Amino acid sequence: MEINPFEVVKKQIDIVAEVMGLNSSIVQFLKRIERSLIVSIPILMDDGRLKIFEGFRVQHSTVRGPGKGGLRYAPSVNIDEVKALATWMTWKCSLLNLPLGGAKGGICVDPKKLSKRELERLTRRFTAEIINIIGPDIDIPAPDMNTDAQIMAWIMDSYSSQKGRTIPGVVTGKPVEIGGSVGRESATGMGLYYIIEAFCEKLNLDLKSQRIIIQGFGNVGGTIASILYNQGCKVLAVSDISGGIYNPNGLNINKLLEWTQKGKYLKDYEDNVNEIISNAVLLSTECDILIPAAMENQITQINANEIKCKIILEGANGPTTPEADQILFNKGIHVIPDILANAGGV
Repeated sequence: MEINPFEVVKKQIDIVAEVMGLNSSIVQFLKRIERSLIVSIPILMDDGRLKIFEGFRVQHSTVRGPGKGGLRYAPSVNIDEVKALATWMTWKCSLLNLPLGGAKGGICVDPKKLSKRELERLTRRFTAEIINIIGPDIDIPAPDMNTDAQIMAWIMDSYSSQKGRTIPGVVTGKPVEIGGSVGRESATGMGLYYIIEAFCEKLNLDLKSQRIIIQGFGNVGGTIASILYNQGCKVLAVSDISGGIYNPNGLNINKLLEWTQKGKYLKDYEDNVNEIISNAVLLSTECDILIPAAMENQITQINANEIKCKIILEGANGPTTPEADQILFNKGIHVIPDILANAGGV
């Protein structure tokens, strides 16, 4: 069953509004999107074909300041997903007391199927389509799923060219050489570590003795896995889009990172010690700390009863549905929400 992420957001608002006793008019305001833009992006491919992609930029709220939020490239991207992500960004920036609103963007594309030249043309044309609704004082894109410092550099260059001067503040997450922040790539993962370290201290738990499982092995999942492993923690399983890899005695995360940094999938890791498992099995495998750091809606009412951990640290945005939240609460599982846990990347 496909879950609409924006409907999940609305349910979350209703639940919290009831607890807080919010006025119904305020509730309706919080559910509304301030601005959304859907664009068609025609791109000339390397083989001479013309291909049209669909892109989105959504600003949920700019009440507290300019919109802030990532830009993701993925085949699954749609307007409702981007609306949900933009709304979560509003909550995240508000929780951290940042003078920023919530925004998000995306292009429905599999970037692995594009050449670097095609990817650049796509990014620059998308920038041209949204140029009137982004800027340092309006809306500031950032890296997200399948986008990186290079993508941000292309956006900055295209935007600056149109404005007639260099404007580094149009994006964050750009290369350090052109004004980016040192440590930006690992910021979300580092934030996760600081949060779980503080939470374990609060519960009088020894973090190094906790058995950890991580769904997602990209920028966020890979970073937190590396930090925990190098701090002496035992990481039992990790996964990427191809599936997971499990070892009850703990994985060698550094070797796995070397493997995936070559562009290879975890399911193809050649090893006689580790076991290949599915993402579904990974989520239901017994551990102490589960870190969903992949996509939204991974823990639902369908599989929540199968979760066997003490703590869930939400590395991804919206990995747990409201129905699953209630089940986990009833089971006594602590859930550290995404708007706090992964806020280091803002």
